Amino acid sequence: MLTPMNLLFSPLTLPSPRGGLRLPNRIVVAPMCQYAVHNGEAADWHLMHWGNLLNSGAGMFTIEATAVVPEGRITPACLGLWDERTEAALADTLQRARKLAPPTAVCMQLSHAGRKGSSAVPWEGGQLISRADGGWETFGPSAQPQLPGEPPPTALSLPQMARITEAFVAAARRADRIGVDAIELHCAHGYLLHEFLSPIANRRSDAYGGSFDNRIRYPLEVFAALRKAFDGVLGLRLSASDWVDGGWDVAQSAEFSKRLKALGCDFIHVSSGGVSPAQKITLGAGYQVPFAREVRHASGLLTTAVGLITQAQQAEAILQAGDADLIALARPFLYQPRWGWQAAAALGGTVSAQPNYWRCLPREAQAVFGKFTIGMR
Repeated sequence: MLTPMNLLFSPLTLPSPRGGLRLPNRIVVAPMCQYAVHNGEAADWHLMHWGNLLNSGAGMFTIEATAVVPEGRITPACLGLWDERTEAALADTLQRARKLAPPTAVCMQLSHAGRKGSSAVPWEGGQLISRADGGWETFGPSAQPQLPGEPPPTALSLPQMARITEAFVAAARRADRIGVDAIELHCAHGYLLHEFLSPIANRRSDAYGGSFDNRIRYPLEVFAALRKAFDGVLGLRLSASDWVDGGWDVAQSAEFSKRLKALGCDFIHVSSGGVSPAQKITLGAGYQVPFAREVRHASGLLTTAVGLITQAQQAEAILQAGDADLIALARPFLYQPRWGWQAAAALGGTVSAQPNYWRCLPREAQAVFGKFTIGMR
């Protein structure tokens, strides 16, 4: 029987046609772009980064937005999975990282940046890089720029959209080959699939623009193609609101989520914003949790809450209230890579950890590891 303070450390099985993925707890490391690769290839930075986060105590670790085509990168330093070279680099780095940590489920977020591609890394301003300075042609549902004064993206033709769908499918198959346990389709934060959803970015006049049913058509087509190609756990990250009047909102998100469930979606990860500089986000602790609650209740999908969730008791309260099934954290894990251990100590849960680390906690807290540290003289 669950006690009032242990939902966060209770197991959960993510369903899939393959038979499901059992997580030992409800903590998820959210995808976090590192802008640390050359030509899309994972390397030493990711070995360190992934090794740390696979030792975090989380039930599942999510690899950052991984581009399915070179022009789908956010920046020139973004991770990719579009050919044999990037697949080999990612496979080698992930295999080595996993050897340094307890068995942990790994999810990969597959992405196309759309009109927000060809950007500088954040610490160099994050703005659009011109083609003269090493940037590339960007694409979107319509020729609507992200920021006023920017060159507009190229509006995608139907054959180009079909090729992008094929690239998502090919990347999913590559992810499966390298042993990824779950895939998260990126449909948030103003990137390509979110751009199709939002009337702010989507001004098309064909079957993929205008009405709600038309705007959700392409994201649903991409999801359906992935579901056909990948029988592991498959979910989607969604911006539930543009935070702009007349934009994409939580009511549309709830209905979209129902359509995803009908296509075989296994979970939904609820975020918000990113498609417009006019967004007016009301920040505060757990500010996106109400979106997760509404999507979960409307769709019945296993739902991940994320956004300014920083404390174990806060995460537990969200689960106890029935607002979400999983809790994702991003920046807290950058600052404290063992956040899961601290949460276990606070809530009376247990985590898996390498024995090299068992003696890091005071003896009264060592039950976090499910056993006591071997004494040392």
